[in-house]
Amino acid sequence: MISYDKPKKIHAFNAKFEAQKIAFAPVAFQTARCLIKFDILKYIDAAGEAGINLTALCEKCSISAYGVQVLVDMGMSMHLIWQNNENYILDKTGYFLLNDPMAQCNLNFVHDVCYEGLFKLDDSIKNGKPEGLQVFGDWKTIYPGLKDLPEAVKKSWFEFDHYYSDHAFPETLPLILEFSPRHILDVGGNTGKWALMCAEFDKNINVTIMDLPGQLAVAKVNAEAQGVGDRVHGYEINLLDESQEFYQGADTIWMSQFLDCFNKQKILSILNRAVKVMNSDSRLYILESFWDRQPFEAGAYCVNATSLYFTAMANGNSRMYHSKDMIKLVQEAGMYVEKDTDNLGLGHTLLNCRLKSSNYSR
Repeated sequence: MISYDKPKKIHAFNAKFEAQKIAFAPVAFQTARCLIKFDILKYIDAAGEAGINLTALCEKCSISAYGVQVLVDMGMSMHLIWQNNENYILDKTGYFLLNDPMAQCNLNFVHDVCYEGLFKLDDSIKNGKPEGLQVFGDWKTIYPGLKDLPEAVKKSWFEFDHYYSDHAFPETLPLILEFSPRHILDVGGNTGKWALMCAEFDKNINVTIMDLPGQLAVAKVNAEAQGVGDRVHGYEINLLDESQEFYQGADTIWMSQFLDCFNKQKILSILNRAVKVMNSDSRLYILESFWDRQPFEAGAYCVNATSLYFTAMANGNSRMYHSKDMIKLVQEAGMYVEKDTDNLGLGHTLLNCRLKSSNYSR
């Protein structure tokens, strides 16, 4: 697992270069985006080991020689491209930027959803509010406004959200169904991906999605289209309103990529309300990407970067958590972690939580 308890071994000269990369990071990001948008990397990739010269590249990309050249020059400094005589050849990092679905998903999310708003990161941190969200609308958090975001922004947001869950869900489902749940409460179920998967996998399972009305409406349409509308139900709730109680009657409570949308105080409130509808046989599952549980440093980098999206764009006060912080909140709410499973999907951890015996009231 990832830890940062030792300084990085790096020569001072190289460390100074790393500092310059950070200083020009927005330039590098937009260069990479344009190299993809104008198909420059695609045509260089298609040329293979022989490469392609500037004239041929300009003809294919239909932009000026000036535009191509400034982009490929910076692309070479970023080690996306290298040059053999007059021909440009795709380097290894450029290959993965172009072809790796995770890199594409992350790049689109950062550009479409986060880039402009991150200019207000300092104000967001000072004020504890997502000041960058103003570029899209006058909402307190991004969630009520999801349905009203510009189409390109909405597309990138949902692709980012679903990309990681889509990899984790197939590995997670058997761990949940091992205990033969009959009614699952999907807290913050969004468009219903998990609910539909459960309902389709086991014809005896009912799922109730708890979420805002806009998300429930989309989930209901999706459930009807998949033919499971009779077993996928909606329960409207604003989880920020602590007076609103959880749906009662489910034997299993599911929270996937959900609790990271709240600060610690709100998470404890949500878990406390969940405990009120649990009994000795209930199970509560938390699926999260904890930054300290990532198997590779790249994962921790992406997860910690995502925290700043929450700061500037989503709500101003939540984050991707350290696993110890989440487990402590579970314990404060009167539960214990019966089992935790790491390395699901692209770095998710599943916490299987049960009531402490002292909390048995039913």
